[in-house]
Amino acid sequence: MLANFKGSILFTIACLALAVAYGWWQTQSVSATLSLVWIVVVLSVLEVSLSFDNAVVNATVLEEMDEVWQKRFLTWGMVIAVFGMRIVFPLAIVAIAAGIGPVEALQLSLREPARYEAIVSSAHIGIAGFGGAFLAMVGLSFFFDDEKDVHWIDWIEEKLALFSNVKAAEIALLLLALWGVSLLLPPHEALTFMVSGALGIVAFIAVEAIGTVLEMRDAAQKAAGAVVRSGLGGFLYLNVLDASFSFDGVIGAFALSNNMIVIALGLSIGAMFVRSMTILLVQRGTLSEYRYLEHGAFWAIIALGGIMLASARYEIPETVTGLIGAVLIGASLYWSVRHNRKFPDGEIEAAVRAD
Repeated sequence: MLANFKGSILFTIACLALAVAYGWWQTQSVSATLSLVWIVVVLSVLEVSLSFDNAVVNATVLEEMDEVWQKRFLTWGMVIAVFGMRIVFPLAIVAIAAGIGPVEALQLSLREPARYEAIVSSAHIGIAGFGGAFLAMVGLSFFFDDEKDVHWIDWIEEKLALFSNVKAAEIALLLLALWGVSLLLPPHEALTFMVSGALGIVAFIAVEAIGTVLEMRDAAQKAAGAVVRSGLGGFLYLNVLDASFSFDGVIGAFALSNNMIVIALGLSIGAMFVRSMTILLVQRGTLSEYRYLEHGAFWAIIALGGIMLASARYEIPETVTGLIGAVLIGASLYWSVRHNRKFPDGEIEAAVRAD
């Protein structure tokens, strides 16, 4: 297990060293430097706690991808996750919202961090709508599947699978949720929220469409049983999903610091550990060993999506978000272990239903 986290540990040491150097350069004070380093550590832990369900879902898709594209996601995808979402994304928000160039946005983040924070926070309504809608679609699409025969929370999941026969049922459900939240917002914010939520749904459909087209191409080139979400489709899907997961982490980080460098260091450490957890889950076949773990992750995604949508109106602490995800995944892991102990010789359909 240590080998899986070797790169993350080395990356963490490098980031903490940079935090020490930056803190001393900025403050010339040991206590202030230690305080800055502590914030970096807390941010990294926060990112990991919020993104464990992301690691499980990433592993679900990666298990079905070509080995070449697995490596590309774990390398190029890491660059996109760290530099794209933790650094470029907040700068892009500021540049668009303030009508300034990217260089000016960078200078603003370093020279006027309070103003930089205010501009990023002002874009929260749009981010909550887009990110919440995309994540909700990811979670709902897993349960709105009439071919899914393994259920964890039977009385809910069986009914969702049944309703999957109604075309676009999950989209209708999500649109109703977006409309319900928009009624709680001022008119100008409600419009922004609805438009961004609709774009989140469109983004999910677009990524799914790309994956479907590429799968059709692969099916024409390979024998039956070709991998699902192989190649570019899976790569795009995972990166958009990862971006949606990081929205709340980037916004929530401002509760601890408005310094862009501190936020980038802390969240980047967390992102590296999430990648390491993803590799560990894939290599050890954890998802196949614990039958309900995947279900818990997707329920956590739906919960996170719902929290992001609700955050457009209500302030929800990041600790609550992380705790809900941890409880759902922990409960699914417990039920998986319980099932394995009850049926150690493998799955029997009748036994599964009795479980």
